[in-house]
Amino acid sequence: MKHFYLLILLFTMGTAFGQKAPDQADIEGFKIYPNPVTSGTVYIVTAANKPKKIRIYDVLGTPVLETTIMGKELNLSGIKAGVYLIQVYEKDKVATRKLIVK
Repeated sequence: MKHFYLLILLFTMGTAFGQKAPDQADIEGFKIYPNPVTSGTVYIVTAANKPKKIRIYDVLGTPVLETTIMGKELNLSGIKAGVYLIQVYEKDKVATRKLIVK
């Protein structure tokens, strides 16, 4: 339970007080859908459409999946239902979002 509170505290501090560095800004044209994921497939779209490194963490911060995709389709059929954080890296940019898998 301590890990959960620590994760919430760090996430809140990072979003409330932190300014993103220019090289860490959100990815231009970033969209992730459908969210919540019900079919086991999620689509990640960006303006540049370059290869993307994907990292998914559970609410305790434990890595669940790390992969690279060339297109926009990511298969999540091996992930259990729950709430996750997804980080998408494209070139020198990163975007972090909440991901719900049903």
